[in-house]
Amino acid sequence: MTINGTTQELTGVYRSPLGDIVLTNDGSALTGLRFAETPCGQPAQDILPLADVCRWLDLYFSGARPDFTPRLAPMGTPFQQSVWGELLTIPYGQTVSYGYIANRLRCHSAQAVGGAVGRNPIALIIPCHRVIGSNGRLTGYAYGLDRKQWLLSHEVQNSVG
Repeated sequence: MTINGTTQELTGVYRSPLGDIVLTNDGSALTGLRFAETPCGQPAQDILPLADVCRWLDLYFSGARPDFTPRLAPMGTPFQQSVWGELLTIPYGQTVSYGYIANRLRCHSAQAVGGAVGRNPIALIIPCHRVIGSNGRLTGYAYGLDRKQWLLSHEVQNSVG
């Protein structure tokens, strides 16, 4: 949102089963979704530009597969954008490795992919939690491996049918 030539982000908090989630929006698209260590801000449901994101999160946490993607505007380098685009193609309830994404992008470094995955500013909706190590083990999640395990288990439980 631009006021007097200055861009202002709208910020709200969504209460989830895994703790508070801070949402930021530039007035037209989601720019950030992150788990908060401490609660802050007004309820996101009260901020009109965040309503679609809250609806997506309500569906997700209820066990339904959201059938839409809110408008997203993650800020990052062209390489990061390409990695985040690949994350959006990972099906609900499934996982891929960093190496798989690197191969898809014709990138020679799974570590570079891991760096981009770790800088994803819109967790959950851009599903970085669906990326695992080449050995099938859970690795690096900015919000803790317990949350990553919960999210993956939640999706597997709700993937039947």
